[in-house]
Amino acid sequence: MTAWRTEGGTAIDRTRPLRFTFDGRSVAGFAGDTVASALLAGGVSIVGRSFKYHRPRGLWGAGVEEPNALLDIAGGMPNTRATQVLAADGLAVRSVNAEPSAEKDRHAFLDAFSRFIPAAFYYKTFMFPDWHLFEPRIRQMAGLGTLDGAVRAPAFAEQVNHHCDVLVVGAGPAGLAAARDALRAGRRVVLCDDGRQAGGSLLFRAATIEGKPGAAWAADVVSELEQAGALVLAGTTAFGIYDHHLAGLNQKGEGGAPDRLWRVRAKSIVLATGAIERPLPFGNNDLPGIMSAEAALVYLRRFGVAAGRRVVVATNNGLAYETAQALSAAGADVTVVDYRADAPSPEGLRVLTGRTIVKASGRGAVSAVRLSDGSVLEADAVLASGGFTPTVHLYCQAQGKLDWRDDILAFVPGRPVEGVEVVGAAAGDFSLPAGLAEGAGQDLGIVAAWPKSRAKERVWIDLQNDVTAKDVELAVRENFVSVEHLKRYTTLGMATDQGKTSNVNGLALVAELTGRRIPEVGTTTYRPPFTPVPLASFAGARSGTRMSPLRRLPLEREHRADGATFREYGGWLRPAFYGSGAPEDRIQAEATATRAGVALFDGSPLGKIEVVGPDAGSFLDFIYYNTMSTLAPGRCRYGFILSEAGNIYDDGVLVRLDENRFVVSCSSSHVAGVHALLEEWRQDRFDRRRVFIHNATAEMATLTVTGPQSRALLEAIGLGLDLDDAALPHMAVAMGRFEGQAARIARVSFTGERSYELSVPADHAASLWSRLRREGQAFGATLLGLEALMVLRAEKGYIVIGKDTDGTSRPMDFGLTAPLERKKVEFIGRRSLVTEDAARPDRRQFVGLEAIDGAGVLPTGAHGIEHLAGTPRSLGYVTSSYFSPALQRPIALGLIERGLDRMGDIIELQHLREVRRARIVAACAFDAEGGRLHA
Repeated sequence: MTAWRTEGGTAIDRTRPLRFTFDGRSVAGFAGDTVASALLAGGVSIVGRSFKYHRPRGLWGAGVEEPNALLDIAGGMPNTRATQVLAADGLAVRSVNAEPSAEKDRHAFLDAFSRFIPAAFYYKTFMFPDWHLFEPRIRQMAGLGTLDGAVRAPAFAEQVNHHCDVLVVGAGPAGLAAARDALRAGRRVVLCDDGRQAGGSLLFRAATIEGKPGAAWAADVVSELEQAGALVLAGTTAFGIYDHHLAGLNQKGEGGAPDRLWRVRAKSIVLATGAIERPLPFGNNDLPGIMSAEAALVYLRRFGVAAGRRVVVATNNGLAYETAQALSAAGADVTVVDYRADAPSPEGLRVLTGRTIVKASGRGAVSAVRLSDGSVLEADAVLASGGFTPTVHLYCQAQGKLDWRDDILAFVPGRPVEGVEVVGAAAGDFSLPAGLAEGAGQDLGIVAAWPKSRAKERVWIDLQNDVTAKDVELAVRENFVSVEHLKRYTTLGMATDQGKTSNVNGLALVAELTGRRIPEVGTTTYRPPFTPVPLASFAGARSGTRMSPLRRLPLEREHRADGATFREYGGWLRPAFYGSGAPEDRIQAEATATRAGVALFDGSPLGKIEVVGPDAGSFLDFIYYNTMSTLAPGRCRYGFILSEAGNIYDDGVLVRLDENRFVVSCSSSHVAGVHALLEEWRQDRFDRRRVFIHNATAEMATLTVTGPQSRALLEAIGLGLDLDDAALPHMAVAMGRFEGQAARIARVSFTGERSYELSVPADHAASLWSRLRREGQAFGATLLGLEALMVLRAEKGYIVIGKDTDGTSRPMDFGLTAPLERKKVEFIGRRSLVTEDAARPDRRQFVGLEAIDGAGVLPTGAHGIEHLAGTPRSLGYVTSSYFSPALQRPIALGLIERGLDRMGDIIELQHLREVRRARIVAACAFDAEGGRLHA
């Protein structure tokens, strides 16, 4: 292939030369060049190796349809189409699937064994003796590009949500006309195109519209659109259409900027997505130098690169003649091989009609073609045009169905899809928009040139996935005649190609082999994305705190002033412990002080979800494992919320304020999840006029006073209510006042000590905390961090969801069977609790573990083990483990197989090769009678 630079090129700036490397070779170009156009101009004929056989491959296309030139760009851009990346000074580009280079690939020998490795050979070959013997090496060879060691974390990609009246996809002549018509009708318009300049085919094909050259007319329309407020997105691919007219757009970033993801919801969508030129089937039609005729015209007129000196243009239609005439005018020696016997012969061109190419030949690149009449034409470039396939991917994603048109030998949109209109070449109309163009549109005038069965030479159907006509024939012989089975058996039209250049030729061959017509064979499912979208674009700015925003307490400033060390718990930044010194010492001191006197704890993240309405009680009976409608007003009840699988999702205290008003106090980390669950089931099963839900967690702060002196401290600050045990017993709630605001006081405990939870409006939290700190000095009040709280609750055997439970834990694993036996009404997860799995006697159950080997605290996560025939087997694991300051010994909780029936048994625990011994005991290690709750 002897491509060369001409004097033209509307896309490049010859005053700005640049240089980059390809496989270590220096390549020159100009600003505006793509990597592909610069490689072509630089005489690089082999740009990659084929997927399976490692055959040399050159450029086929000039845009998103390119199947061969997939390259790795240094810095984290693997498997990038050379046609879609702008050349840049200093860019380091490497071919994929080739070692050490595309030109000298050491795996090229595989092509010699192609007869032994047809489609699906690995399904049959590597089953004996064991697939796993071959799997590592096959996986090592699989795939194409690789990430280099210099990959940087991707910059945060912006995501934009946008609404409009009309979204026009494609800025060719049909798309521009549709966008302008919509704008002039007073509609809000978004126009997107994957090219960096609007115009589509007008940028490289000769046309006059409204008295102007096509490219100039396109520029004027874009200017009109932008000045009127329309959004014009260049370099933006519409990669998918989803429900309710939601279109996903990926906008390429420039100058190293990340891509931008647009989610556009339009009232109507116009698809002006154009058509893609098909290859012609003949022997060795994958040799470098064999290129799409339209792509060659793009390279010539846009980038000033002629594809060759001695050019054969092979076509079965009339649109390829413009390429032949343009190259001839540029100085190339051009011969047209027209498959049509009655094709006209334009003056100045050598045209051979009624003949076809049988085979191309050449080592490393095409050098000649043999025709059906036996003659041989020398050529360094073969430009093929096998017709055009309308780009209907987005239409099909919008649930459109296709029809076959014999006059253009292609599938086109069939039945109308509400809110979606297809125009231009995408609809099978290859002329310029009616009423705009001067002169008649060009007739395609196509004849069939489909692949033939039993060909002697290898004919490539799918260039990207290395599928030949023989592969398709093999699939049919083995009865894979369904188009979806064919796709998976041969990989025809899979991956990023999605059949852009291959599907119709493949379907035509299947039709011949099975005695059907092409439309009877049908098409495969077109799946988004139309072209690859960076994962960083899908992720957007959602990483770190952007992915999970860190939630902060209303009293964070006060806690910092009190010397708190903060850690993240369930998405909240909370005090772990207070003061200086060794963390473990501080934690132990806080726990000890709480049991001895009184402590202040900030429990604001606890859920405060109000459920209100006449049916609130029956609604909560359905939500909870426990019966909640029998709870008296002014009382609290502990309960579980289960998943539909019967597993424990959350636990917490439910408060009943009056007959029709409850407060769900769920785990801090589960507030959003529980709120969503409540809303989902309210909408699904209950009258929304009789149950209302309000998440007041962010509005209210909850401060906890706990310890033997907690009642005395509350009486000192004066909340306007009777704190006598008869008036406010354990698990009761009452309303008081603080600074003129209503204050809810719930007597519940997570420490095992007398405790009160005070809930006030968040903007009064600082004042209440200050008052508690000031009055608490008389009682020696300490500040309680979350780490010490974990020790205190573990002494009592209280569980933490997600720590002392796993994804399979059920209520009966914690000894709570009564609700299942007594509750008469339906609740979430009920049916899953009566399954065989739920009744297994060997389930892991919640127990305490007492270390008996004198080696200190048991490691959290250590597995209980038993030995079967000398092999250790896990019985479960330690979920929580601490040193208890109240008991002055280690304590632990765990999920152990049949644990509730094995009280007193001694088991071994293993962790990081260390073996420990522990006795299974009750989970509650401190104050089992609960007397301190009332002290």
